[in-house]
Amino acid sequence: MLTALLAPLLLVPGDRITGREFASRSEVVARNGMAATSVPLATQAALEILRAGGSAVDAAIAANAVQGLLEPTGCGVGGDLFALVWEPKAKRLHGLNASGRSPATLSPEEFQKRGLKRIPSLGPLPVSVPGCVDGWCELSAKFGKLPLARVLEPAVRYAREGAPVTELVAYYWARSVPALEKFDGFAAQMTIDGRAPRTGEIWRNANLANLLERIGQSGRSAFYAGETAAAIETYMRAQGGFLTAADLAAHRSDWVEPVSVNYRGYDVWELPPPGQGIAALQILNVLEGYDLKSWGFGSTAYVHAFVEAKKLAFEDRARFYADPAFAKVPTAGLLSDEYAAKQRARIGEKAAKTFEPGNPALEDGDTICLSTADASGMMVSLIQSNYRGMGSGMTPPGLGFVLQDRGELFDLEPGRANSYAPSKRPFHTIIPGFMTKDGEAVLAFGLMGGATQPQGHAQIVVNLVDFGLNTQEAGDAPRILHDGSSEPTGERMTDGGKVSLEEGFGWEVVRGLLQKGHVVGWNLGDYGGYQAIRRDPKTGVYFGASESRKDGQAAGY
Repeated sequence: MLTALLAPLLLVPGDRITGREFASRSEVVARNGMAATSVPLATQAALEILRAGGSAVDAAIAANAVQGLLEPTGCGVGGDLFALVWEPKAKRLHGLNASGRSPATLSPEEFQKRGLKRIPSLGPLPVSVPGCVDGWCELSAKFGKLPLARVLEPAVRYAREGAPVTELVAYYWARSVPALEKFDGFAAQMTIDGRAPRTGEIWRNANLANLLERIGQSGRSAFYAGETAAAIETYMRAQGGFLTAADLAAHRSDWVEPVSVNYRGYDVWELPPPGQGIAALQILNVLEGYDLKSWGFGSTAYVHAFVEAKKLAFEDRARFYADPAFAKVPTAGLLSDEYAAKQRARIGEKAAKTFEPGNPALEDGDTICLSTADASGMMVSLIQSNYRGMGSGMTPPGLGFVLQDRGELFDLEPGRANSYAPSKRPFHTIIPGFMTKDGEAVLAFGLMGGATQPQGHAQIVVNLVDFGLNTQEAGDAPRILHDGSSEPTGERMTDGGKVSLEEGFGWEVVRGLLQKGHVVGWNLGDYGGYQAIRRDPKTGVYFGASESRKDGQAAGY
């Protein structure tokens, strides 16, 4: 009986004297440098590099490399990377698309021959070129202050000497092993005696340590040419795959212009397609027409408007978002005020019941996001991923990593924007975010997790701007998640999808949503992972925040 009475109390972070009731802790405050990641040792690696004279970009690469070792359930050198970098002297935001393309020799006819309607989640067919390492090299060349070998030292050290695995990573690792252990090389390189490492258990990866050392010494050629590229091709051919050394050699990252909308005086920035970042901007454009502040955080009116705006943005996501080298993406039109007004006019008092679902794979994905900042004012939002957790299961011998399965996101229906083609970038779920105001950097942030990401980005901005939450509270606040992946009838969803609300929304809100026709349910683990650093333009002080739902840490000095 006593346990039953106490159970609701366990849901509260604690009786804090300051801050909102859902805040897990205070913001972390520092002025010389800051890092926020989902693995504390990665955060500490970033600070090590900052203290050694590295830039925020150097720190971001160092943290990402450590996470590839200690959080392979979401990232690694076998995956892709996107980044937004604030250059303080020029007061300019730079965007990097370090995502890879499909194999040049894998044709649409190959999928037809196999009778496939969707690209499989695992195995050789969803593998696309890994863009991460080239992304590191591009970032380092443009904004780095230390040699890449020095930047990768923390990851090499941990890989060789070993480091303990954190709780949530151990959980997801254990879930991945049963699905991936059947693939050659995975169990030998990514398990301990055939099982996932447990919480606190020491994980070593000598193969990855050797690869990272070679990358530090030789740059991109250590991955995209020579013995490594040849080993990847040999392995993939043996597995019935199509990725070749030629595909790796041909890969290049692209510096792209970020896109933005102004939300109540703040410029919110994302990368253009093939990523889904502009969905967050579309949601915000629609929501700007409502007085959310007067409605209040967590109100029925706010949740309803948010969910309906999300549905409209995701219709466009399914229809238009794709590799701009292959499809004409009307980005400017989708982000215009005129279009937002038309979309807003479609929202009524009741939940919309039909919308285009797109490829169900667009709803999934696991990744990491991190934020870094240095004393000069440089700030970085970086996101990196294998797509589905640990990736495809394709684990080339002697290299210590799993190749991504990002190619699953292609559409096998011909004639669509995201239809499969050789040497094409697939639609991407992973998106870094940034905010500026009056030409000054305000926030480097991200919120990981498949289709949760643009929903989470929009909620973070609303929490900060409309509801006045601080950087940590904006992430700790209970989240709204709309899932449109329930069973479709033909090509259109007929039940409006499902709205999941985290603990903290009152029953009266649930009741109000049900009365408006929403399907309300529960969700376990899909609410995303947030990392952020805010900068006070007047003082230069940084305010860091790390996701309370993950294992991570924000820290500065």
